Amino acid sequence: MLTDARKGTAWLREGSSVPQQQLVRDFGKARAKAQKDIKDRVPAHRRAGMPRWKKKREALPSLNYTRRGFRLKGGRLHLSGGIVLTVVWSRNLPTAPSSVRVYQDTLGHWYCSFVVPAEVLPLPETGRVIGVDWGVRETATTTSDAHDLPHAQHGRTAAQKLGHYQRMMARRKPTKGKPGSNGHEAAKRQVAKLHKKVARQREDRARKWAKRVVRDHDALAVEDFRPEFLARTTMARKAADAAIGATKAALIERARKHGRAVHLVHPAHTTMDCAQCGARTKHALPLSERTYTCTACGAVSPRDKNSAQVMLVRAGLDPAGADRGSPGGALPRPAA
Repeated sequence: MLTDARKGTAWLREGSSVPQQQLVRDFGKARAKAQKDIKDRVPAHRRAGMPRWKKKREALPSLNYTRRGFRLKGGRLHLSGGIVLTVVWSRNLPTAPSSVRVYQDTLGHWYCSFVVPAEVLPLPETGRVIGVDWGVRETATTTSDAHDLPHAQHGRTAAQKLGHYQRMMARRKPTKGKPGSNGHEAAKRQVAKLHKKVARQREDRARKWAKRVVRDHDALAVEDFRPEFLARTTMARKAADAAIGATKAALIERARKHGRAVHLVHPAHTTMDCAQCGARTKHALPLSERTYTCTACGAVSPRDKNSAQVMLVRAGLDPAGADRGSPGGALPRPAA
């Protein structure tokens, strides 16, 4: 089908067939995954979405090249079709890559993402574990006060400038069917540049925090929190600014890179259970109530700290918390 399409379409025939074939394969895999989720009755918020066709003149280019579609020679990237690129390397490749994705961002910058086997770089053991609870007031609350991650509010800091440039775009908005003016394109570029800056600030903060947490602990009990539902609440703007999903992904990626054990804990009833005795409250706590008081054993603790401790108990990393002992934070001793 692709061969026949290339014969009848000039612009399709001008490009290399390697990324076009890979695009067809990726679309087929995504469609099969979405259909399987629907057949298996996967909940809608966890279901893979149906792939959508992108308009050629509106979508940013993104091309995947398999092993036979590219090669590295003299520090330069040679792509099929006679394309030679000079790459500014961010790091050295540990092994030969199996594929590369060449894509463009909203600022017009081009990037190359290589696929190489994952390396595991073990870190020395520390004998400590940590529980992580995600939230909106603080991005991450842990069982260690020194490793809590406050809400940086990068998006709120940039909101004033962002609103200024967006109003500039609105005033210079071209009529339908006509190209935008130089002023509209300049304002559009400033908006994209500001969004890119905020995204990089969030990514940098998440990576530095994840590196510190993984370096100081052998095992992590992380809440398997999915922030999609927050997009339909009044906390949507603040939750998006917290970048919980990106921070969680950075933590898991860093932990797996250094061989740390990661336990994903289901988030159901984590704010209702007591970390000391395991009792559960009859009603869910409102968000305005920030102190958890157990009616069974009388334990009183900050709400998020109690949830972080529940993560350890559910992951089996803190058995002392279940029998009302003193949680020391150390790994459980192996059975004799």
